[in-house]
Amino acid sequence: MATLTKPVQIKVITDDPALDRTIRAFTDGMNFVSGIIFGFGKPKGSNAVQHQVYGDLRNRYGLKSQMACNAVRQVVGPYLALREQITIGQTVWQQLTFRPTAMTSSYHRDFTITETTLGITTLDGRKSYPLKMYDRARKFFDGSWTFGASKLVRHRNGQYYFHLCCEKEVSLKPIEKATTFMGVDVGQNYLAVTSTTDQKCRFICGGAAKNLHRVYSQMRKRLQQKGTRSAMRVLKNLSGREQRLMTAINHDVSRNLVAFAVQNRVDVIGLEDLTGIRTHTKQPRDDRYTHHSWAFFQLQQFITYKALEHGIGVLSVDPRYTSQTCPRCSHISKNNRHGRSFRCECCRYDLHADLIGARNIESRARDSRYTCELQGRLSTAHTEPTS
Repeated sequence: MATLTKPVQIKVITDDPALDRTIRAFTDGMNFVSGIIFGFGKPKGSNAVQHQVYGDLRNRYGLKSQMACNAVRQVVGPYLALREQITIGQTVWQQLTFRPTAMTSSYHRDFTITETTLGITTLDGRKSYPLKMYDRARKFFDGSWTFGASKLVRHRNGQYYFHLCCEKEVSLKPIEKATTFMGVDVGQNYLAVTSTTDQKCRFICGGAAKNLHRVYSQMRKRLQQKGTRSAMRVLKNLSGREQRLMTAINHDVSRNLVAFAVQNRVDVIGLEDLTGIRTHTKQPRDDRYTHHSWAFFQLQQFITYKALEHGIGVLSVDPRYTSQTCPRCSHISKNNRHGRSFRCECCRYDLHADLIGARNIESRARDSRYTCELQGRLSTAHTEPTS
């Protein structure tokens, strides 16, 4: 069994100023907690921080009991992530600040929801607001899904959306009984290349994404050089559009890949663990923007939850040398790869470089089955998507 987690956005039909006051008070409380943690000089657990700030959050900022607890948790998490970044030398200890755009709520404790109504705790007490229910969101209210901590978000246009976190238990084939695996190599020239255990493959070109990044990069550059008031207005309108278009592309790619996996009766999909890839890899100056705006993590998240919906497990594998290792003789060398082509300098095996990567990822995912059979457990567990 695995937990499938999916966020769904539902529009809240209201212009009640109480929501804006509540979000601002919640954010002020978060920034207060942030200052306390920064003064510690290191992160602390939620319970330790909560004992110190709970009274101030209730009395000074007027937060309700559960709201105060949620504010502490929402600040502690980013500081723990900051500590991890400091450990690998990516940043230094600093005070984090938060903007008044969202508020986290806990199901049953400070929000309830139906297909038509959202009941949520504000500074003025519990209030109910009508919802604009979309067809794609109705399935989450059929009783098979449970709800977790969710967010009320105020968008730039002043409208409110509730980002509902939905969870459901799905059954997966045990790893030791899996027979067909699929490796997915993600990149920029090809957004994804897949290879299954029986060596069926699929290439998904990344030209559309690269063109999208190039067009918007040049557009922003021209507007910034112009510098007029109207140019700044256009820049503001463009903000977020590139990200939305890239999200749509990633949805299409992940849907295509999972459909290919279902068609070939794949039991487990192997994905590369690309943590820290932006800092660990060097790119030519002209390619840096495309590299840093590459939404690979989002693509992997989409693949993960779409795969779980179809009962397909997902494993993270070590990505090192996947494009330099010969799948035939296991010889590893930088000289094996020349651009998009791969030719082993030892056994002369010749194939597309990205397909080599996909086959090596599939092989490492398949090896996890034998590890499980020998040791009785997985060293790398099935991954679950996050909201």
